[in-house]
Amino acid sequence: MPVRDKGVVVTGAGHGIGRALATRLAAGGARVVVNDLDAEAAVRVAGELGGHAAPGDAATEKGVAALVDAARRHLGGIDIWFGNAGVERGRGLRASEEDWAASHEVNVLAHVRAARLLVPGWVERGSGRFVLTASAAGLLTTIGSPAYAVSKHACVAFAEWLSATYRHRGVVVQAICPQGVRTRMFERAGPLQGLLSHDGALSPEQVAEATWEALHGDRFLILPHPRVADYYAHRAADPDRWLTGMNKLQRQLEEQGALR
Repeated sequence: MPVRDKGVVVTGAGHGIGRALATRLAAGGARVVVNDLDAEAAVRVAGELGGHAAPGDAATEKGVAALVDAARRHLGGIDIWFGNAGVERGRGLRASEEDWAASHEVNVLAHVRAARLLVPGWVERGSGRFVLTASAAGLLTTIGSPAYAVSKHACVAFAEWLSATYRHRGVVVQAICPQGVRTRMFERAGPLQGLLSHDGALSPEQVAEATWEALHGDRFLILPHPRVADYYAHRAADPDRWLTGMNKLQRQLEEQGALR
């Protein structure tokens, strides 16, 4: 689907993958609304690509509603929604109630709240596209970060449900599931960077380019690291073997002192 002249919203677009997505979409002719909790970053990126800044919290019910209203006023209508904003909070069973709650709000409920506002209109007109930035952690799992792994699994599950429910009504749903990407989150990963870089740490621009290519088709999973498809198949075919391998990685990281 060409994006030229389409009205597009990208959340979490002040930095990292979101910024790269917004920039690539604008270069392809889309009319882009740039959202980020960091208002200065949203304004800066919007200025760089000739888009419109709509800073604010894209996770809360009021925040999502305000963003959708602002985008519709500016664009006239929203054709594609990129739910890109995400958080990674807490380590192991020490992750607090606040860590779990924030992960659920941003990584899951933000998508639910946006879909409630967007999908009925798309169904009525017979077209629309909802793209979520999930993670390979949502297909596999990840070491050390339970709230992130669980919430990203839920993110993918919600995207699957949307696709199964509405694809015959013209709504295309896609989930971006990269492994390591050189973002601020990656920089904070410390000793876990090696694990995240197992198949190479991509730049945000490489993820955006893979996504751009996927927009010209309707394939559900967007896998900037193609080997994730093999891992996903192996996991499904033999869960116990997969979990044994993941536990081996856990033990290796513990021995190296990477997990404390």
